[in-house]
Amino acid sequence: MSDINTFLKMTKEKDIKYVDFRFTNLRGGWHHITYAINAIDDQLLKTGLMFDGSSVPGWKAIYESDMILLPDLSTMNIDPFAAQNTLNIICDVIEPSTNQPYICDPRFVAKSAEAYVKRSGFADTVYVGPEAEFFIFDDVRFESSAQRQMASFHSDETPSQNGRKMDEGNHGYRPDSKGAYSITNPSDASHDIRAEMLSVMGDMGLDIEKHHHEVSPAQHELGFKYTSLLKSADWLQIYKYVVRNVASSYGKTATFMPKPMKGEAGSGMHVHQSLWKNGQPLFSGNAYAGLSEMALFYIGGVIKHGRALNAFTNSTTNSYKRLVPGYEAPVLLSYSARNRSASCRIPYSSNAKGKRVEMRFPDGLSNPYLAFAAILMAGLDGIKNKIHPGQALDVNLYELPPQQLQQIPAVCTSLREALAALKADQQFLLEGNVFSKELINSYIQLKLEECQTYDTTPHPVEFKMYYSL
Repeated sequence: MSDINTFLKMTKEKDIKYVDFRFTNLRGGWHHITYAINAIDDQLLKTGLMFDGSSVPGWKAIYESDMILLPDLSTMNIDPFAAQNTLNIICDVIEPSTNQPYICDPRFVAKSAEAYVKRSGFADTVYVGPEAEFFIFDDVRFESSAQRQMASFHSDETPSQNGRKMDEGNHGYRPDSKGAYSITNPSDASHDIRAEMLSVMGDMGLDIEKHHHEVSPAQHELGFKYTSLLKSADWLQIYKYVVRNVASSYGKTATFMPKPMKGEAGSGMHVHQSLWKNGQPLFSGNAYAGLSEMALFYIGGVIKHGRALNAFTNSTTNSYKRLVPGYEAPVLLSYSARNRSASCRIPYSSNAKGKRVEMRFPDGLSNPYLAFAAILMAGLDGIKNKIHPGQALDVNLYELPPQQLQQIPAVCTSLREALAALKADQQFLLEGNVFSKELINSYIQLKLEECQTYDTTPHPVEFKMYYSL
């Protein structure tokens, strides 16, 4: 479905009334502009449509606002949530003064990363498989104003509801705190919602695989099959869109916030990556856990640049409320075939094609184009410079003696710390012009504004701790 004839055929067969052109900002959020079908011709599909780039945070100034959205017709899918028959198309962003890709377009970064892999000679394909976790709540309320700081949410699935008197009767089937992993009905009250989410994703073109309940009450995960880096990032944007809209159709609300619930396991996004060349997997070998030396060097690069990667893979202030010891959180920059508290895990596979590295520290609020590309660039730097990750740690990392634990590098403890790490360690991202200084600087500035907002806003727990002192 990559040419204009296919577009015309689809719009006719599906009686399409509108076409929704979508693009991603630096934070990872989707924007869209909708055109009536009779306003679209061959020329628009070939040369793109104009939009205001100055209204997108971190992009253009007001005096250079005009930009172009160039539709990628290979991404066409029918929007299942639109009342009018609507076709969605993901777009690239073009700089009109040069007619070249805009260097701050996250999707261009992902494309550039894939091209750099081929130019490097190390591989010709990178496969990525993300596993993004999320919470579903029945009600959420929050406010941040001069006189009021509050957040409250409710889920019928949490154990706190066991003692509640309900008009229809309290059924009592609820998972225990931190004990909800892969539970069955009726305690798994969201089974049908997840199944519908996955089916809708399949209808929209994703190669779907599985769904299950996660560790915390009201926490869930869906899975689609690994694919190329760019397509995986595109699919993750669709994934988030479907999760939120299906939840809304059930009168519920979904969030990818890493740590919305105190005392429970947070939501991560484990990112699986592997390199291939000429149709052959390059991460399979005779080294630790059946890995190749290349795979170990790849892990070495991720560990070396892990703190800088945090700026992209853990891109919110809330991310660092998840990255604390005690909740299976992968806070230590180490690797293991078994230890899920290590930041890099090697999943078991009896097949050479299944050999891959799983990065466990990212979360679902990251911009997938930037996060996947940044991890790849760190891994390639490890291969290029033969950075060995050292010994694997197949022990309970939190039971190590303090002096030994201090020798293991750890992820950042705050977004501000991660941005400082990125500022100090970014050369590996600039290789091959995959990332640009302009994008990195714009991204850092955008995220520092979030830090400033967070740092200067009183927190409700501060009232609890200090109000009556």
